[in-house]
Amino acid sequence: MVDVPDVPLSALEVAVVQADSRAVDTLRDTAAFAQELERLGYHRIWYAEHHHSPAIGAFPPVVLAAHAAASTSAIRLGSGGVLAPNHAPLMLAEQFGTLAALHEDRIDLGIGRGPGTFDETTARALRRGAGPTTDAEYRDDVAAVLTFLVDEVALTPLPEPWLLASSTAGAALAAELGLPVAVAHHIRPDSTMAVIERYRSAFTPSRWCARPRVLLCVETVCAETEAEAVRRAGPMNVVKAGLLKEQAEKPFPTPAEAAAHPFTEEERRLLAAFRAQQAVGTPETVAGRLRELADRTGADELMLTTPVHDLSARLDSYALVKSRCSPDNAT
Repeated sequence: MVDVPDVPLSALEVAVVQADSRAVDTLRDTAAFAQELERLGYHRIWYAEHHHSPAIGAFPPVVLAAHAAASTSAIRLGSGGVLAPNHAPLMLAEQFGTLAALHEDRIDLGIGRGPGTFDETTARALRRGAGPTTDAEYRDDVAAVLTFLVDEVALTPLPEPWLLASSTAGAALAAELGLPVAVAHHIRPDSTMAVIERYRSAFTPSRWCARPRVLLCVETVCAETEAEAVRRAGPMNVVKAGLLKEQAEKPFPTPAEAAAHPFTEEERRLLAAFRAQQAVGTPETVAGRLRELADRTGADELMLTTPVHDLSARLDSYALVKSRCSPDNAT
């Protein structure tokens, strides 16, 4: 008997631009990806905001969500996240309010704080020359989005708002505003428990959320064999090796290029430590790891991010997870 998590499974799509493809190919794949995950029974797909990245396309989450919504009928879609410092609050409310009115009860508005880029010039351009946002500015921006959704946009139904958090400060804001929280375990796994504990201990009910709700995002790469799972995870390891040391992003390589990449011993150590906190391996290994994370965190939902080369390999990973991690399919 496979011990499986009994919470909904969702997906975070970061729209990787592969080394041997074009941005237009990535965009074309997003519709096929959404259609297949809907068929597999995944609960929602979120799209992340990135800019000036050699590995991830600069595709606005609201556009990707609209594109996927037009070719699906049931799966929830939205941002995970759209970054408040880069946008006028009223514009976010109008965009996602319109999407929610067009696609009833299917649209989420996940809001985050980061600039979405490691390039300072790009970050300043996004903010019209302004520097990094302060805690107070970020709180005001998120609160303004929520207010505009209700008072200015006046469309129904409304999108479901979420706050992304990778720190206790983000958790405290989600708790103060009474929002469900999406915890970035795939970015800062060492902070996960502190984030969740801060959120639950300080939560205040609101019109948006009556009780604490936690979504946990986990990097998940699954294959029939351990060796194939490791091969699939290789390209992101090349990108992550730089990110773990706070260096600039690198282009997303092919699996063959990743296999030949000369990692340093320090990089191998950091990557192994990170991987131990995610879910990479065979279906049984991944199911057990996801169940352990769900039990330890008390998460209400697991969101899987699978940054692997090639759409077919990515979809195969999601299919394998769903086949083993659905209570109805456990054997």
